[in-house]
Amino acid sequence: MLDWLTATAFTVAGTGTTWAELLGFATGVVNVWLVARQHIANWPIGIANVLLLMLLFWTAGLYADAGLQVLYVLLGLYGWWAWRYGGERRSRLTVRRTGAREWWALGVAGVLITGGLWALLDRATDSTVPLADAVTTALSLLATYGQTRKLVESWWLWIIADLIYIPLYAYKGLWLTGGLYLIFLALCVVGLLQWRADLRRRSTATPVPPGPAPVAA
Repeated sequence: MLDWLTATAFTVAGTGTTWAELLGFATGVVNVWLVARQHIANWPIGIANVLLLMLLFWTAGLYADAGLQVLYVLLGLYGWWAWRYGGERRSRLTVRRTGAREWWALGVAGVLITGGLWALLDRATDSTVPLADAVTTALSLLATYGQTRKLVESWWLWIIADLIYIPLYAYKGLWLTGGLYLIFLALCVVGLLQWRADLRRRSTATPVPPGPAPVAA
């Protein structure tokens, strides 16, 4: 199976595209589209997607991205549970904004993850893009965590990450994956707009208090 996944599916402009990259492209698009629609099926499809990308990134020398996929599997399992049972009174989560304390925690975590990975990749691996790899890894982890809690600003983190990923993958010769992240970028904008619209609908909804109907004069 691994030999088939790493075999070349087709070649464009002299650059081969493996079956893992092709299947990662397809499952990735479906996954982000389902997240934008708040469909819980995004989590199992996302887990399949990251397992494919883990293989792809490792063979391309993007070691932090490859290791990131292991955490994605764990976050995917958590997100699957949280979307179904993680809300108040074990109900389904609803979209909300990121609180000030959450921003501070995410910011500190992002700096620590980026700094640690940058040092590790620069000193312990043959990565040619240690800083970019570390930054995108940190952003992706924070964005994924935000989506497990349905934080609307998580889409902004994905948008920033995608704007770095696109030229990074082009530099590494992963043209199809670069194209995939261009599609991701567009889907992230759609997801941001849909989640913000859902947030506005719920914030402007005025519940009708229970009680007897008014008596006509």
